[in-house]
Amino acid sequence: MKSLHLATPDDADRLLPLVAAFHAEMGFDSDAEAQAAAVGPLLDGSPHGAIWLIGPRRAPVGYIAVTFGWSLEFGGLDGHVDEIFIRRAVRGRGMGGDALNGICKALKEAGVKALHLEVDREDETGQRFYRRARFAPRDRAMLMTRAL
Repeated sequence: MKSLHLATPDDADRLLPLVAAFHAEMGFDSDAEAQAAAVGPLLDGSPHGAIWLIGPRRAPVGYIAVTFGWSLEFGGLDGHVDEIFIRRAVRGRGMGGDALNGICKALKEAGVKALHLEVDREDETGQRFYRRARFAPRDRAMLMTRAL
């Protein structure tokens, strides 16, 4: 997909403002230093995840961050969409769905067995968006977290 680019350290200046915008929109308690520290290893090629820019590399309109783990249930490597963001001004044009489908195709070709994500139970727009991309809720599962 030509509008999806694996982010590298050279993309940090274009990526970090997008991360800051997403975190502000979601009300996350993170500052620029924490965001740069979280993004840096993924841009440097960490095996734990990757970030792709959405749109033109020189002027991206969003990003998608995927982290990796291992699933006995799914039989191998799995991924988790940690964050996906499209600038508000260009939402609704299909770029997010195209990016999600492009990531799914690329990850499947790379041997990833499943891709997971979380969406707010009250976010009906987000749920419709993810269902269009063929994500389905797992009725018997609920994501639970313990911050360490």
